[in-house]
Amino acid sequence: MGLFSKDIATLHDLFLHTLQDIYYAENQIMKALPKMIDKATAPALKKGFEKHLKETEGQIARLERAFASLDEKAKAVTCPAIDGIIKEANEIAGEVSDKAVLDAALIAAAQAVEHYEITRYGTLIAWAKELGHSEAAALFAETLAEEKATDEKLTAMAESKANAKAAAA
Repeated sequence: MGLFSKDIATLHDLFLHTLQDIYYAENQIMKALPKMIDKATAPALKKGFEKHLKETEGQIARLERAFASLDEKAKAVTCPAIDGIIKEANEIAGEVSDKAVLDAALIAAAQAVEHYEITRYGTLIAWAKELGHSEAAALFAETLAEEKATDEKLTAMAESKANAKAAAA
């Protein structure tokens, strides 16, 4: 189902498609995080990625509850955007030999993921409210708060140490 396909005729159809999209994205992120944990060299970055892996598991469970609240089966549709973000992160990380620069690259890649998630959850909250899906909106709001907090932690990590270490490398 493409974004402008005939299968999307209503806001509910678009909402459901976007929910399936973020469900796919969260599952792909969960698969990618262990690789990022392995590549990270700064202990705080490793710990942050480990924490986010646990959060992602909870976010997937929340999405499954949102599907259930809509009387829908949890289903994923391929998300080319997250696939591209993860592919780019893997390519860049594979090209960086300096550990400090690698950590800066991993932070940047993680922030690209977070920003994508923030846009999706913000949109889902607005549409859920419009469609009267208050339980789903509350679940999405909980996840959105986590995603924003993670982004802020990554920014702080980059600005306090990682970028300076990478610049000195």
